[in-house]
Amino acid sequence: MKQTMTILLICLLVGCASNPGIVNISPDTYMITRIDKAGVFGNSASMKAKVFQEATDFAASQGKVAIPVSVNEVPMFPGRFASIEYQFRVVTTDDPEYSRVSLLPRPDLVTESKNTIDLNINQSGTVAQGEKLDVYQELIRLDDLLKRGILSDEEFQSEKAKLLAN
Repeated sequence: MKQTMTILLICLLVGCASNPGIVNISPDTYMITRIDKAGVFGNSASMKAKVFQEATDFAASQGKVAIPVSVNEVPMFPGRFASIEYQFRVVTTDDPEYSRVSLLPRPDLVTESKNTIDLNINQSGTVAQGEKLDVYQELIRLDDLLKRGILSDEEFQSEKAKLLAN
C-alpha cells in the first residue's frame, strides 16, 4: 500500500513539474504551455483565458505589450487532456506590429528600404502600381498564411510568383 501511495505522489509531483511557466524562445518571443488535467471537469476556455492573461501580465511587467504569434489548442478526448501552447512577442507600443489589425500590411507603417518595389493592393486583392511595399515582408506574410493553413501550397506559390514578378 505504501509503495502505491509513493508512486502516486511521485506521479503527482512529476505532473506538477510539467508546467515550465513562461519560456523564452527568442530575444522577444515567449511560449506558455498548459495542460488541463481536470478531464471532463476542466474548462479549456478558462485555461486559455488564464494563459492569455499571464502573457499580458508578463509583458506589462516589462512595460510592454504581448502580441500573439501562434496558438495551438488541443481539445480533450478520451485518454488525452486538453492543452494549449501560446507563443507571443513582447513589444513596445511604438512597434508597428502593435497597431497592426489585419494580415495585410498597413501602408502608413511601410518604411523605405533597398528591397522595395512599387505595389498597391487594391480592394479586389490585385496588385497595382502605387506605394512602396517591402517584398521580404510580403514573403514572410505569405509564408505565415501558408503555415496557418489559410493558403494552399499552390496558392502560396502563385502569390509568391506574382510578387517576385513585379
